Amino acid sequence: MSTGDMRGVVRLLTTLERSPEQERRLAVVRDRCALADARFWERGIGLEVSVGRALEELIEGVPSVAAGPAYTYAFREAVACHFSHTTDLGEWPGPSSFHELDGELTRHGVPAELLPGSFLFSGPPLRLPHPGDAGPRIGVLPAPRAGALTEAYESVLDRLRPEHRATARQFAGIMRFEAAEWESARKLGQTPDTIFFWFS
Repeated sequence: MSTGDMRGVVRLLTTLERSPEQERRLAVVRDRCALADARFWERGIGLEVSVGRALEELIEGVPSVAAGPAYTYAFREAVACHFSHTTDLGEWPGPSSFHELDGELTRHGVPAELLPGSFLFSGPPLRLPHPGDAGPRIGVLPAPRAGALTEAYESVLDRLRPEHRATARQFAGIMRFEAAEWESARKLGQTPDTIFFWFS
């Protein structure tokens, strides 16, 4: 998980005439994509489209395949150059467990836009080729919702089934911190508008 200004990422990938700062960032993203390709090569993993090529195709607006994980990896590298350092949230069960938590939270009145399933696997804010069955997954949550999520989860913690309580408590704690960070950044005139989730 990391936090930052998603508008900067989108502008980097879609702007026709980039500023010197955007060109500098894009050079960093290209280097990061080349390193990702090298890691795949070392592990003997061949991608139909390389991560570096996927980045260029995203910039050109013409992906050459309908599905493939390289585009998702390229997008992540663009995010990494605009967002905070990554926070490792640890190992989590599969998506089905989050959907079970969704049902439990819904039962106690938590709004749909604050349910884990609504943001953990929501995908990027740009249309990318599908990563495939084994590909990584992306989720995004608007940073201003972090405070509301914390309050909603904490208000129902004692009523949740024991098997869901620890996960909800962990999310509430993470989002309490993110809400405080967002408020601090706003006072400094910064715009970290998105919390970004990455599942490999």
